[in-house]
Amino acid sequence: MKFTTPILIAVLSLAASSVSRAEEIRPNILWLIGEDFGPHLGCFGTKEVSSPVLDAMARRGMLFTRFYTTAPVCSPSRSAFNTGMYQTTIGAHNHRSHRDDGYALPEGVRVISDRMREAGWFTANVVDLPEAAGFKGTGKTDWNFNREGPPFDSKKWDDLKTHQPFYAQLNFQETHRTYHAPKHADPAKVEIPPYYPDHPVTREDWAQYLDAATEMDRKIGIVLDLLKRDGLLENTVIFFFGDNGQSHVRGKQFCYEEGLNVPLIMQWPSAIPAPAGFQAGKTSDRLLMSIDLCATSLSLAGITKPANMQGQVFLGPRAEAPRQYVFGARDRCDETVFRFRTVRDKRWRYIRNFTPDRPFLQANNYKEKQYPVWNLLKQLAAENKLTSPQAFLTQPTMPEEELYDMEADPFQIKNLVASNKPADREALERLRDVLEDWIKASNDQGRIPEPPEVAKAVGATKPQPPGGGGKKKKNKK
Repeated sequence: MKFTTPILIAVLSLAASSVSRAEEIRPNILWLIGEDFGPHLGCFGTKEVSSPVLDAMARRGMLFTRFYTTAPVCSPSRSAFNTGMYQTTIGAHNHRSHRDDGYALPEGVRVISDRMREAGWFTANVVDLPEAAGFKGTGKTDWNFNREGPPFDSKKWDDLKTHQPFYAQLNFQETHRTYHAPKHADPAKVEIPPYYPDHPVTREDWAQYLDAATEMDRKIGIVLDLLKRDGLLENTVIFFFGDNGQSHVRGKQFCYEEGLNVPLIMQWPSAIPAPAGFQAGKTSDRLLMSIDLCATSLSLAGITKPANMQGQVFLGPRAEAPRQYVFGARDRCDETVFRFRTVRDKRWRYIRNFTPDRPFLQANNYKEKQYPVWNLLKQLAAENKLTSPQAFLTQPTMPEEELYDMEADPFQIKNLVASNKPADREALERLRDVLEDWIKASNDQGRIPEPPEVAKAVGATKPQPPGGGGKKKKNKK
């Protein structure tokens, strides 16, 4: 169909004015953040969890099944998704580092609350809810850098209704150990991954984790009721997601699927036109990273994404092309020194272990005290009572490389690095190159070890690993 010039001008003018009006609406944006939580809700198919609130949110909004944090532990992950930058790029990769040495973000990198405030949004990290709610937010930031001045305008829920538009975070600690939720799940009925021993200790621990998710769901229901009570529900964009992977042995702190894959549920308000790409009631398997949430939240508020931001916009008129790959990294956590890097596409996950001389269960005071299955694995290994997948976690060393076919092997049990199958070889060589290119292009600061005095101060259990990205030599066929 051909348009005459006046008609074409009118159509373009109408489209432009529609975009302009959409941007003028200035929605509120609320991040609901579950701590140490994987995709373990009814809407993801998990049994023995009761999550009617979040399941309903997924039905009203969108559920994203391939949303990944860039680090499997809170402080590097939070440093990343609050800035839209890889923690390895901005020097925030070592867990709870730079708290008292004056380290600041690189020039041009800022937390999202600063950018939102500058554009006219009121900002809050909600701790104090109305007394009737019966709980408080954790107020967690946990960033591996210093910044001048308070990062948020308020910590009070009641300030939101009188200060709009707002950008707010509300953190839920239920799924962070130690668990303390009312009992709901039946330990005999929970589904245990095959890399953990099917043992009463494991079952009870897993049930308590699901109980924590049930309690978090209840509290999120209270928050949604508060939004409705205060007349905020119809103009507030809501994101629910996890700050890093599940609080289990092979989850948090490790670069397997369990450490990086977290839920993302997005609910769009009824009073505002939905952005391009948002489909209510749909489930998306698009590859996303947590740093994309920062970029997308800014864009949905009508704020142009900074040119240097590594996060990508995935909804709205400024949406970028879907990612082909997502990346993850883990460095020192507490006193325990590892360096892992990983990349996955829609089918494969590749992991490079730069510290292969160390055991998976290298000494870590936090996990030894808080994770009963951590100690159970060691006990059953000494008694020779573990299956091969379970015993993998107790080996004295780790493979330098790991490759998993996520379609055929979703639990990542069969390492295909030594496979001679053409598809496996192609994936290994391609992802090996992709990861190495990302390490260089993103200026991965993990190539530079922490100063010896810093490692000594945190009681590191092993010497610092050698630096350098180091292209992995390709195995000869």
